[in-house]
Amino acid sequence: MTAASAADAAATDGGVRSYYGQPVIKEPVWTPEIPTYFYAGGLAGASAGLAFGAGLRGNDELARRAWAIALGGVAVSPVLLISDLGRPARFLNMLRMFKVTSPMSVGSWILSGSGATTSIAALNAFTGLFPGLARVARPAAALLGLPLSTYTGALIANTAVPVWHDARRTLPFAFAGGAAMSAGAAAVALTPPEHAAAARRLALIGWVAETTGMQVMTRGLGDAAKPYHHGPAKALHRVAQAATMTGGSLVALRAQRSRPLARLGGALLSVGALAVRWSVFRAGFQSARDPAQVVGPQRERIERGQTRGAVQQAASAV
Repeated sequence: MTAASAADAAATDGGVRSYYGQPVIKEPVWTPEIPTYFYAGGLAGASAGLAFGAGLRGNDELARRAWAIALGGVAVSPVLLISDLGRPARFLNMLRMFKVTSPMSVGSWILSGSGATTSIAALNAFTGLFPGLARVARPAAALLGLPLSTYTGALIANTAVPVWHDARRTLPFAFAGGAAMSAGAAAVALTPPEHAAAARRLALIGWVAETTGMQVMTRGLGDAAKPYHHGPAKALHRVAQAATMTGGSLVALRAQRSRPLARLGGALLSVGALAVRWSVFRAGFQSARDPAQVVGPQRERIERGQTRGAVQQAASAV
């Protein structure tokens, strides 16, 4: 290779050199069903917890609606996953063994267990059938709801995509807040205000938790947070901020006295929760196609001594 061609090959992007300016890693292969699954799974998991808590307090009106929401979320989740995988057999293959080091394997078993327990609990709530099984299924569904709400954050963080991987300690917490917000919002929209106090509290707590979690996450990412400030991820994040700010204000100030405004506030919070999932999803694609997002942080870690480069590793091996 001549000096001129070598210089062309080492293209520069924002001061970071990559081969012909090409991406260093491949973009994710997940389809648009996946961010919708992130939302639906979180909605199902947090709704099961809300339903169980409402039932313990004797609020059967809220409990029945929350179990119905949880059932809807957990029922559509496998459909979305199978649509992404292409064939039902591929989802079933993930249940052939339990691999604790694989978020995909653990998540598949959590989803299956949550689906079974939530179905029994919801059926009992509306028909009174299987009371013995329901006594076990209700707390089990609520217990499985927490990992169901958060494991998808761990799943995408367990990749080489910088904006996801570098947020591995904070992304699950942001997803947990979004799950709580979406569950509370859906219950606020579907439950008469006099029975929805717990749902309003959950929606508002989730709103604050998700907003705080996303802010902490993006600040902690440093330069790797670039996708959230440009392109589709930025646009979706702005939609989420506008929807959650308006919806949260309505739920906090007006939902207790107005059923129509409660429905509107709940709907806006739900839109915001879904938009956040889509923002995180699109940020991953933008991060993967930008070589500076991959090469730059690696070189910074080498310079700080947090990891060793190939030359240093070869020298230490001699």
